[in-house]
Amino acid sequence: MAQSQVSALIVGADRLGNIPDLLLDHNIAIRHHISGRDPAHQKKSPALPSGTDLVILLTDFLGHNVMKTFRAAAQRAGIRVMTCRRSVCSMQQALDQCGFCKACPLRQTADARQPAKVRLH
Repeated sequence: MAQSQVSALIVGADRLGNIPDLLLDHNIAIRHHISGRDPAHQKKSPALPSGTDLVILLTDFLGHNVMKTFRAAAQRAGIRVMTCRRSVCSMQQALDQCGFCKACPLRQTADARQPAKVRLH
């Protein structure tokens, strides 16, 4: 049974490098990418694109005001926010912690390779 893709808005950075490929591997499609350089993003609350399930803030390329604005907009809309630096390693760590990846194929194969934890009383 095919799982529907998570639709994401990425805020920060001019280029995303290999991040889109990593997100696709985790069943996350980039719906929109905003660099965050526009001064208007600091002053008014933006309207998030309809159908957005996740807002990803790339913290090393954003000012505090832009982050605060997009975080508040996501909170008002009831959309989950994930923060990380603009690197594949940082994105992978954030994805492991976010909860969206519990059903992704990469996580299932990684979990299958790890030995089961046994709890002794």
